[in-house]
Amino acid sequence: MIPAFYLLRQAALIFNFIKQHQDEFPVELMCRVLEVSISGYYASRGRPESKRITKDRVLTAKIRTSFEDSRGTYGALRIKADLCEQGEQISRQRIGRLMRQAELVARGKRKFRTTTKAKSSHPVAENLLARNFDADGPNQKWATDITYLPTREGWLYLATVMDLYSRKIVGWALNERLHTPLVTAALGMAVERRQPPGGLLHHSDRGSQYTSEVYKQALDRLRAIQSMSEKGECWDNAVQESFFATLKTELELGKAQWGRAQTRTEVFEWIEVFYNRQRRHSALGYRSPAAFEEQAPIPN
Repeated sequence: MIPAFYLLRQAALIFNFIKQHQDEFPVELMCRVLEVSISGYYASRGRPESKRITKDRVLTAKIRTSFEDSRGTYGALRIKADLCEQGEQISRQRIGRLMRQAELVARGKRKFRTTTKAKSSHPVAENLLARNFDADGPNQKWATDITYLPTREGWLYLATVMDLYSRKIVGWALNERLHTPLVTAALGMAVERRQPPGGLLHHSDRGSQYTSEVYKQALDRLRAIQSMSEKGECWDNAVQESFFATLKTELELGKAQWGRAQTRTEVFEWIEVFYNRQRRHSALGYRSPAAFEEQAPIPN
């Protein structure tokens, strides 16, 4: 037997639908198609809104705010974390239902695609990271990679350095050319910001930028230990690949959106303001990288 409260809630939703569309379609027609009585509908208009529908309406407004603040990228789990911080203990299923009713659909990620190219004449390092993307503290493991960004004026290349402890982007650089200075600039920003101790494990793919003598010398000065993915194995650096997929999806960079100058501005704002400081990360208990790092201050 279907519970009475469920039937009442369904009837209330149907009556609300009829009320919203009564200027478009005859009330009698809608009642007949939706299989409710006309007298029941008109009687419902004199009743106060049920507590459940009132609560759903309030929750939908909060869900929409969270969704829009995330640039249309949050699904039910991240919105659940947002609402939890506001004191709302709501199930993922209820949030999903309200999102569907409000037609709020998070954008999906694009597939991985390799950007850097290996150069056989340069020696490569062993894969010491071995897909172990966890770290006990900051500045123990860094991962780095390069991706391409389309602009209306041609390509921009983005190199990033991620601290695997918090998934925070600690260094990054943009350039119109895919050369070694791009990756050394990203590394330089990371070093300036974090001042890592000796023994840092630095992981990348086998791209010629990372196997170059210039880059190896920079790592030697840091007393860092170099690690590289196996040939053709993008999953060996999956955290960076996932980060790039997220960035391109959320900035809608499947195609050129802006010129180079505006693209630089958008990437800066997305990384420094949104991703590092606001965006909830599933691997961090749905906290932002900055919030997660507050548990363990960065050494001076």
